[in-house]
Amino acid sequence: MNKDESIKKYALMVAMAASFLTPFMGSAINLAVPSIGKDFNSSALLLSWVVTSYLLASAALLVPFGRLADIVGRKKIFLLGVLSFSVFSLLCGLSRSVEALIFFRALQGAGSAMIFGTGMAILTSVFPPQERGRVLGLNVAVVYVGLSLGPVLGGWMNHNLGWQSIFYFNVLVGIYILFFTASKLKGEWTGARGESFDLAGAVLYSSGLVMFMYGISSLAASAWAKYILLAGLALLIFFVRYAVRTKQPVLDIKLFSGNVTFAFSNLAALINYSATFAVGFLLSLHLQVVMGYNSQTAGLILLSQPVLMALLSPFAGRLSDRVEPRVVSSWGMALTTLGLFVFCFINPGMPIWFIMLNLALLGTGFALFSSPNSNAVMGSVEKRFYGVASSTLGTMRLTGQAVSMAIVTLITAFFVGNVALSPAYSGLLIKSARTAFIVFTALCFAGVFASLARGNVRPGAGPGKAGIGN
Repeated sequence: MNKDESIKKYALMVAMAASFLTPFMGSAINLAVPSIGKDFNSSALLLSWVVTSYLLASAALLVPFGRLADIVGRKKIFLLGVLSFSVFSLLCGLSRSVEALIFFRALQGAGSAMIFGTGMAILTSVFPPQERGRVLGLNVAVVYVGLSLGPVLGGWMNHNLGWQSIFYFNVLVGIYILFFTASKLKGEWTGARGESFDLAGAVLYSSGLVMFMYGISSLAASAWAKYILLAGLALLIFFVRYAVRTKQPVLDIKLFSGNVTFAFSNLAALINYSATFAVGFLLSLHLQVVMGYNSQTAGLILLSQPVLMALLSPFAGRLSDRVEPRVVSSWGMALTTLGLFVFCFINPGMPIWFIMLNLALLGTGFALFSSPNSNAVMGSVEKRFYGVASSTLGTMRLTGQAVSMAIVTLITAFFVGNVALSPAYSGLLIKSARTAFIVFTALCFAGVFASLARGNVRPGAGPGKAGIGN
């Protein structure tokens, strides 16, 4: 095996291992939410922040860390991210209050931002355009393996070993990735060495995004939320004006204004994750609190969605090397819309086999959307923008996930209020779930048109035919 092939092999192995870590954590923690609530006597509203705090920190810091990785080295930031994620996973497991858990989850999210902002960028630095769809398809498949094992292994660990064991398992995986990356993955990749880091822009961007997302999440629970929301929006508008005038901004706005494929592919990702991420959270509450299943059984029921994602993602990635990504992704978004629409009628009498069948439909739709969409994004920019493009797409994913949880938090606060999780409130939980699925269905339907609007672009043709910066 020559040096280039060796680097390709180890880069793929490391990126795939890291791509397993964070989605496993995300899907596993959904199954543990009722147990965490019971241990700390917490309300559904406060428990939603166990998920949301992680997403907010990840989304706010992805772009700054992606840009920093382009300048100082993607491997360096990747290693720091895995180390941070592992340390704060340990502290999450040792938490003695829900407030401490939320705090360490936010810091864990900062570590995941370093991982997400560099993993895909390393892959696209190492592999040529004609192999990119296959490689990204494999990477996305591992994401879905993490999502698949999350409900099953996470549900089993929560039921038999306690919710803390989920965090300790992540520490072990993190140690393995650290050792493997340091000892086997040789080389470093920058793309923007010598350029300056826009600290002022990073602070504006991160602060604005956190305030904006926190404001949305807290509208029903805090009188100050609307002012925080408006302040965050003002900061983001100011950031856009600032970035346009800055020579080397933390996020190049021209990537959106001058590149239709990049702009609409990212918009489609934002909408798709906004409409789908909270499905696992809602169904975990429905299965455990409303229907009375334990976390182990609920995890097995939820498995049908990510299994289909894992099986079909490599196929979808290869397909997007031959067929226009907008066609494959748009069909995927349409199938997802149909699955969300079915869940608008969720009730305690809905058969488990029907829930699993509909989750399989959602999994098929999401697999057809995700890797072709990633292929389109990374194929629409030149090499020096790979880190920013990767972290921008990751930001769309995590911001979408945060929006999804913000919608659920807002609806739950309106229907259920700040009360402890209990079967006595099953009727209110069902009302809030139905309302959320109606909102998600409308969002996903709009996303089909965003996916179609990106236009035709052959990823294998390279950035010269796809986007800006040439």
